[in-house]
Parts: sequence; C-alpha cells; structure tokens
Amino acid sequence: MATEEQFSEFAHSVAPMLHRTAWLLTSDRHAAEDLVQDTLERMYGVMRRRRRLDNPAGYARTVLVRLHVDQRRRRSSTEVVMSELPEAGTETDRSGVLALQAALDELGRQDRAVVILRYYFGLSVAETAREIGISDGAVKMRATRALGRLRERLTDVVVPHEPDPAHGRRP
Repeated sequence: MATEEQFSEFAHSVAPMLHRTAWLLTSDRHAAEDLVQDTLERMYGVMRRRRRLDNPAGYARTVLVRLHVDQRRRRSSTEVVMSELPEAGTETDRSGVLALQAALDELGRQDRAVVILRYYFGLSVAETAREIGISDGAVKMRATRALGRLRERLTDVVVPHEPDPAHGRRP
C-alpha cells in the first residue's frame, strides 16, 4: 500500500506524461486536465489497495486511455474548445502540428487511441490491444483505417497532389 507521500511523488512524476497523452487524445486543455485528474483519482484508489504495481506509470497510462475511450459524457454547452498547443514552436512547426491535430480530431476515440499508442508511444500491437482492451486484430484494423484517413486528410496540407503549373513541379 502506498502512503500519501509515495502517491504524491508518483503523481508528480507521471503528471507530465499523462498531460501530454491526455492532450493528444482530447485536443482540449481543460478536457485533458479533467482526464488526468480522473486518472490520478483512480490510481490513488488502486495504489492504496495494492501492495505493489510492476509498472505504475504504464498502468496509469492504461487507465487514462481507457477512461478516454469509455467516456460517454457530453460536453456542456458552456465549454469552448480552443486550439492551444502545450509547447510553443515556430509558425511552420505550429501549422503542421495544427493540421495533424485537426486530422486526429476527426478520428473516433478508439482509432485515435490506437494511433497515439502505436505511433507516438511506439507500443506493439499486443501492448496497444492490452491497454485499450481490444483484440490484436482490431488494433491492426483500426490502425490501418486511421492511418488511411490521416493520409487523406494530411496529403493536401503536407504534400500537394497537383504540380505547380507555373514551375512544372510541386510547390
């Protein structure tokens, strides 16, 4: 069983990773903060009941992803979604990040979770399936479908299809 001090140390050590993951999943700073808070609340209960977790940070990420995927609450009509990045970059960097974020926003919860776990965190198919609670085949199918949608959405932004008629090449 974890003491208050041990849990506090744990929460401070995993909070940055949880915030990044939650922001990637939600695209909304406030929703991400709520998701992290719900995750830490669950982790507090788990850590108070169990003697030891082999990988508490990994377990916390799994809890966060599952809370996000299972979340059925609707946004209140008073909430306003803002396009705010967690880190500032150059305008060129920002436009690419914003385009990717907009494309991720169009994916369903599970498809988005699969893409983030597989390609941002570099988890295997089996690890991703275990974290989300779906089969390996479902991870492969969702990854293929989601990447196809991202390619369709980002092709116009990142690599134009049509050559520039003035120069006979792509701009």
